[in-house]
Amino acid sequence: MNTVKTGMLLAALMALFGVVGYMLGGATGMMIALGLGLATNLFAYWNSDRLALAAHHAIEVDENTAPDLVHMVRDLARNANLPMPRVYIIENPQPNAFATGRNPENAAVAATTGLLDMLTHDEVAGVMAHELAHIKNRDTLIMTVSATIAGAIATLAQFGFLFGGRGNDRPNPIVMIATALIAPMAAMIIQMAISRSREYDADKMGAEICGQPLSLASALAKIAGGVAHVPNMDAERHPATAPLFIINPLSGHGMDNLFSTHPATENRIAALNALAQEMGTTAQPGFFAQSSTSPWGQPPRRGPWG
Repeated sequence: MNTVKTGMLLAALMALFGVVGYMLGGATGMMIALGLGLATNLFAYWNSDRLALAAHHAIEVDENTAPDLVHMVRDLARNANLPMPRVYIIENPQPNAFATGRNPENAAVAATTGLLDMLTHDEVAGVMAHELAHIKNRDTLIMTVSATIAGAIATLAQFGFLFGGRGNDRPNPIVMIATALIAPMAAMIIQMAISRSREYDADKMGAEICGQPLSLASALAKIAGGVAHVPNMDAERHPATAPLFIINPLSGHGMDNLFSTHPATENRIAALNALAQEMGTTAQPGFFAQSSTSPWGQPPRRGPWG
């Protein structure tokens, strides 16, 4: 089913490429846009994970630079029967995280310094388990590829508006303005159609991986509160990457909320609370027992994230 959804999404985005090209340059523009779309698809398949990590200035860490986080991810990956992903830290005060990669063998998870500073040990484990669930479900390919293509569509529309044809070849200015405004929104709506259901699935599987639905629910509440008060400027500059994060990192309101690629956090928390009742779990203990040596149970200390 995920393969079918992936194909449908990529086909819709390719069609949108063609429509934008036609609106800006007629039949010739459509052919050029479709060619660009095909090239973008191929490029995104192999490089979208690198682009997403680079866009947020993620730094890869290992057992020497971030031993606690890396050991946590390794234990959770083992519990999920997954290969060990690469681990990245993003120097950003907004609490958030995402996963990327074209398959489980070439996957990565990234957490912001804000998330590591704000959340407890079990809450961080819940977030990392959620991201590993995306990897296990192979959501990361469709999310990173769609983010790359959606960004390219926005760039194409803006480029066409600024440098469209000349003289009689130049489209109607109203059409050009409408295309530049509507095309990026249409691309985001296509992303939204796929991403919302996948967040619920990743929450459920992530809770099963870490064994603690309530810790993930608590993490979602804290992250949502942090996002509301702490802007993520890299995400604002690259809004097409918003669906990658566990909580939408964009600080906009109104239209941003209307076309959010994530389900309402309150609904996700309610689903996790219901799952906790089914599993008969309580807040303690989680997949990781709290200990006095945990970096998330101690006052902030200097490390690879500040």
